[in-house]
Amino acid sequence: MNENLFASFITPTLMGLPIVLFIIVFPNLLFPSPTRLVNNRLVSFQQWLIQLVLKQMMAMHNPKGRTWSLMLISLIMFIGSTNLLGLLPHSFTPTTQLSMNLGMAIPLWAGAVITGFRHKTKASLAHFLPQGTPIPLIPMLIIIETISLFIQPMALAVRLTANITAGHLLMHLIGGATLVLMSISPPTAIITFIILVLLTMLEFAVALIQAYVFTLLVSLYLHDNT
Repeated sequence: MNENLFASFITPTLMGLPIVLFIIVFPNLLFPSPTRLVNNRLVSFQQWLIQLVLKQMMAMHNPKGRTWSLMLISLIMFIGSTNLLGLLPHSFTPTTQLSMNLGMAIPLWAGAVITGFRHKTKASLAHFLPQGTPIPLIPMLIIIETISLFIQPMALAVRLTANITAGHLLMHLIGGATLVLMSISPPTAIITFIILVLLTMLEFAVALIQAYVFTLLVSLYLHDNT
């Protein structure tokens, strides 16, 4: 059991070629473009949910920030659907890879920061030095604020990677323990199986919550720079 603990996090290959690109594109099939005059219940529910999340997320933004609405709603849909598909047996979750999460976090963070420096130069520079700072502390505070600024995309990526990876590892460990206990102590195996079912339900919630948190933090960074 231990030697295969991290097997589900290895990038899958087909004939020696990585197929992670096809896995990343696959969630797009879950959100088809409506082509009918009257949508079915699934498409109507998807559109209602998208409008609800978008309305809540864009309420604090000015018109310039709302131009990112398509980007942010696409981001939350992609991360949420990818996390949910990763809970299926024998599947691969791209969001457990730190490189992929950094690939999403860094461009979005950089775009928000560059927007701030372009349109609100004075306000953006003012974040590096709070008002009323004593003169001897000015160099130290500028260094601290600069470091905290550059840590933001790393924090975004590490938070998403750690939460998704921890949940999958815990499910793997409890599932393996349940299989072992079935032949040793069936009553204990039943208890661990119930725990596994409850944990799986929790992971469904975590998959959606982490997608919302990631997108909300990007939205907050954008709000600070627009």
